[in-house]
Amino acid sequence: MNPILVVDDDAHIRKLMRLYLEDSNFTVMEAGDGKTALHVLEKNAIDLVIVDVMMPEVDGIELTRDIRSFLDIPILMVTAKSESQDKVKGFQAGTDDYLVKPFDPVELILRVKALLKRYNVVSEQINQIGDVTINLECLTVEENGQTIDLKRKECQLLLELSHAPGKILTRTQLIEKIWGFDYQGDERTVDVHIKRLREKLTPIDSLHIRTVRGLGYRLEVVK
Repeated sequence: MNPILVVDDDAHIRKLMRLYLEDSNFTVMEAGDGKTALHVLEKNAIDLVIVDVMMPEVDGIELTRDIRSFLDIPILMVTAKSESQDKVKGFQAGTDDYLVKPFDPVELILRVKALLKRYNVVSEQINQIGDVTINLECLTVEENGQTIDLKRKECQLLLELSHAPGKILTRTQLIEKIWGFDYQGDERTVDVHIKRLREKLTPIDSLHIRTVRGLGYRLEVVK
């Protein structure tokens, strides 16, 4: 029974979400504003947060940024707006998925389950390649006692590539596995993260991320 926090200034919407989620065997906590939500997150173990965009004082975008500053849990953003610009702002702030009101309760539950599955599957994975350990739980890559800190998406990318060293993974495949199949951003975001990842991996001589022109990337392991 994963604990979920629903953040919305509309008590009616919170009640509806609680009913849908509890019917699917989730534990639900509520917050009517961003400040209360942060307090709940500081005091309780929450597996996923559902955040409404349009809230007074601290809106959903700002709240998402705040959550991302100290927690690495899935965030589902909900809004009455459907403009692409709002989605872009949400993803830039750190949300994992997006749902537009009025929403189908079945879709809400499916998206929640998909996000929990995505996080749970990858968070349990630690991969060892020779002397190199990639640890998504700690967001680190380590070799012979030297530890390098990574951002979550960087670590996910490296971990995904490390599961099939030498195999080409396309940008589309990487986006679907890490950002989600309904990601609305540009594929070039993969290139940006790969560039940063390469820079951080400079001290580790045994791992090299190669660009396969027109296709994607592959991880080469030097023994």
